[in-house]
This record gives sequence, C-alpha cells and structure tokens, in this order.
Amino acid sequence: MTMRLAFDVYGTLVDPMGMSDLLKQDAGEEAEAVAALWREKQLEFSFRKGLMKVYEDFGVCTRQALRFAMATHKLALSEQRENELLTAYLSLPAFDDSLPALQALKGQYPLFAFSNGSYPALEKVLGHNGLLEQFEGLVSVDDLKTFKPDPAVYTYARRATGAWDEPLCLVSSNAWDVIGARAAGLLAVWVKRDAAKVFEDWGIEPSAVISSLSELPETLKTL
Repeated sequence: MTMRLAFDVYGTLVDPMGMSDLLKQDAGEEAEAVAALWREKQLEFSFRKGLMKVYEDFGVCTRQALRFAMATHKLALSEQRENELLTAYLSLPAFDDSLPALQALKGQYPLFAFSNGSYPALEKVLGHNGLLEQFEGLVSVDDLKTFKPDPAVYTYARRATGAWDEPLCLVSSNAWDVIGARAAGLLAVWVKRDAAKVFEDWGIEPSAVISSLSELPETLKTL
C-alpha cells in the first residue's frame, strides 16, 4: 500500500505571521501582536462557524478576524487598506523548508494540500511560492461547507485523495488539526515549529513529531 500525504497549508507550509511586516505600517510596534491575534481569531471564527452551521469561507473569517484584531488594539483601517492586506494574505511567504521537503517527497508519495482555505486562495498562495506544482491535487473544506476539525472533513479527505484502502497521513503544525485527524482515524505528523509549543493533553497523540519538514522523509519511513 502507498501512503498518501495531506499537507495543511496555513501555518505548516506558509507563514501567517508573515503579515507582521506589512502591518507595521498600520500598527507600528504592535504589528506582531495584531498579526498573532488575527491568526488566532481567524481559526476561532472558522471553528465557531462550523459548529453553528453558518458556513462562510475562510476568506470571510480572515477579514472578520483582521477587523477584530485591529479593533482590539484600538486601530482602524480604511476599506482600501483592508483590501490590500487581504490581497497580500494570498501571497504569504512559505517556510524555508516547505519547497525542499515537497520536492524530496514528490514521486515517493502522492501529495495533496488539505486546507480550510478555498480553492482560489490555495491556488494563489501555493502558486506564489512555487508549491502548487508539487501536489497531485488540492482538498478544500469548501466542498463540504464546514471546517477542520469536523470529522466529516477528514473522512472527505480520504475520498478526495483516493485513500480509502490506503493510509492517509496529515502533516500539520496545528496541534488541533493533528488531534482532529487522529480522532478520525488518520495518521498525523505534528510539525512542532516552535519548541515552546505544548501539545494538548487529550489522550490523543501524534503519529510522529518533527521540528522541521526537512525531517519528514526519514520520519515517514518509521510510520
């Protein structure tokens, strides 16, 4: 059997904190804090919309989270500047290890990008970084109108990647995503990019833990 790999995108392949530099124009010394809150609320809003069954795509969550982060810091954006930042979000920088790891794995495993993002957004952010061509396909929650970590999304990923009778392994830097995948019966590798990060103690463990995607090819041989 051939293991198939499903890579999370935001936070795993591309860096949402890459918006910090652009936010300096709007938030000065608070730019990094605004960027961190923006990311935190982007995820929270998507989780809540999924639970409430009031789906709006990830781009809507991203816009609403930006507005919340700015308002929390008593800052404001013009409509034009808000749109500029959201457009820039489609060009988030890739982590340095993303492209080399994908290139090393391509041909050895079927590779898929698996994300809460919509297809147009994924095509832009992955294409911007030269990552898109490394994948056999994209899998977006937009097909189901809900968000990870809904178990239905991970089941759908099996079907979308053709992994019904073969193992599917999620690769993600988001602990909540790893827990969701493991709870749904997938293998899952946690990319612990920040040594200070703590994995939630839910009695659900990742299949493996790595600190960089450069470790992934060797780690996969042990699964």
